[in-house]
Amino acid sequence: MAMSLNRAQLIGNLTRDPELRNTTSGQSVTNFTVATSSQWNDVNGQKQERSEFHPVVAWGKLAEICAQYLTKGRKVYVDGRLQTREWETPDGQKRQRTEIVAENMIILDKAGQSASAPILEPTLSTPVNDTSIDAGVGDQEIRVEDIPF
Repeated sequence: MAMSLNRAQLIGNLTRDPELRNTTSGQSVTNFTVATSSQWNDVNGQKQERSEFHPVVAWGKLAEICAQYLTKGRKVYVDGRLQTREWETPDGQKRQRTEIVAENMIILDKAGQSASAPILEPTLSTPVNDTSIDAGVGDQEIRVEDIPF
């Protein structure tokens, strides 16, 4: 059996408030975007910065926790796996989106704290292996028709 690994870890800031929805089967799903940035000096010694925007989806209890506690600008740690989904628009165009399916989320700042403030102790941790929290993903396949958007 071939070994493979699909992990994504981010520390960044939410670009907007999370959106909580329910699938037709009643499953909770929350979408949000985490911005990360990198800085470097170019060949002329000038400081450069580039931001990346990462779509994140959380399912089940973790989705509800994200929707309840996260807001635009909050600094978070997200751990999960990459997943690409495909769909067809009503006019027949094929679309594709790669997103991080969150399995763990830790808030790294306090509510109302500015994005530029130093990282403090986490205020919420939802490890995927904690038996009190069912992230709702596990090994089950997420079907495109269950996604309400």
